[in-house]
Amino acid sequence: MQLEPLTAVSPIDGRYRSQLSNADEMAGSPKLDEYFSEYALIRYRVRVEVEYLLLLADKGLLPLSNEQAQQLRAIYQQFSMADAKQVKAYEKTTNHDVKAVEYFLKDCIDRLGLSEQREWVHFGLTSQDINNTAVPLSWREALEHELYPRLEGLTLRLANLASEWQNIPMLARTHGQPASPTRLGKEFMVFVERLRRQFSQLQSIPTSAKFGGATGNFNAHHIAYPHIDWIEFGNQFVNDRLGLRRQQFTTQIEHYDDLAAQMDTIKRIGVILIDLCRDVWTYVSMDYFKQRIKEGEVGSSAMPHKVNPIDFENAEGNLGIANALWEHLSSKLPISRLQRDLTDSTVLRNIGVPFAHFVLAILSIERGLQKLVLNEEKIRLDLQMNWIVIAEAIQTILRREKYPNPYEALKALTRGNAHVDTSTFERFVDGLAVSEEVKNELRSVTPFTYVGVNPKF
Repeated sequence: MQLEPLTAVSPIDGRYRSQLSNADEMAGSPKLDEYFSEYALIRYRVRVEVEYLLLLADKGLLPLSNEQAQQLRAIYQQFSMADAKQVKAYEKTTNHDVKAVEYFLKDCIDRLGLSEQREWVHFGLTSQDINNTAVPLSWREALEHELYPRLEGLTLRLANLASEWQNIPMLARTHGQPASPTRLGKEFMVFVERLRRQFSQLQSIPTSAKFGGATGNFNAHHIAYPHIDWIEFGNQFVNDRLGLRRQQFTTQIEHYDDLAAQMDTIKRIGVILIDLCRDVWTYVSMDYFKQRIKEGEVGSSAMPHKVNPIDFENAEGNLGIANALWEHLSSKLPISRLQRDLTDSTVLRNIGVPFAHFVLAILSIERGLQKLVLNEEKIRLDLQMNWIVIAEAIQTILRREKYPNPYEALKALTRGNAHVDTSTFERFVDGLAVSEEVKNELRSVTPFTYVGVNPKF
């Protein structure tokens, strides 16, 4: 069968293809194939090879006019699917993907009339000088263009909902049991704070790259041109030209420690989002939220009434897959035998898979949040049915007043008592040996007002 969404083995390239690639031309939709496809990897490799060639020219090692430099840049700027197929055709012979890129570029240079410069392509390099700059470059741009904006957008949406609901008193539940009341908005701000903190940590981790020849020492470069400061050259190329951070001491490959740190941080963000999904799912099951109905949508093939919180369930599932893969990638990639083995190569080609599942989860959460309709009546009913939770407030005020054994008195009044309501506390307060002023203070406490304080948001 021809590869298309209906025949793809992976749901990333099948069921979800239109949501994650250029197949969906909607403004703002993810286009992950521009960063993680085989086509994209080849294009990024060509970009690195060309920029390397241009920096060699800037250092005076080969003559190139401004016009010729622009023509070389156009090779990757206008890189097409036909170009990628030509590279793959070379690979059938070379059985080496980076060497195939080198031969493709030499053909391009010949067509530009620069045949005398063709041997400067890939000069002194090993394939990992290209892979360990091309992949970090695609990774960084995917983060900046696809992941960061979506995380920022989701966090902002949660912050806006928190602000909208900041004055909604709500029964809290610890261990699943009624607990001291809170505010709905504050509970959403919990997730906002957690996401912001981890997002800040993620942005602070540099995207690193290796560039230094076959075993990281610029052996070939130095033997050919010992008078050139190749360390400074490598730093300028990686840090300034590519916008990455060059690792100074490497084997044949980068050590992936920063990449692993980024993945671990994204995994923590995924854990926070799973926590969010489960909480919102629970609120829906408690009827704290209704869900907007989409015309024609079916909730169950058997039960016509069902409106399921499928977006939060799908998000949780996708986050679970993503986190399992982030865990493997972050623990495997930094390990390589001696100066290198090949175990990183196949694994590294899969970084787009958890990325895609993670983005799918964010899209699902966004859809789910848009469907939520606050059911304030049910939230208030739960508070009304749980006057028991003000026992903490009553006993705390009594402690302040040095009333004897207040905790024990409230425990005897409330624990295991299924019929505690406002009249229960009224009778209790009336019988206390305290001043009328204190009694009035105690009478003013309700589940709707006993919500504490929080920082402004």
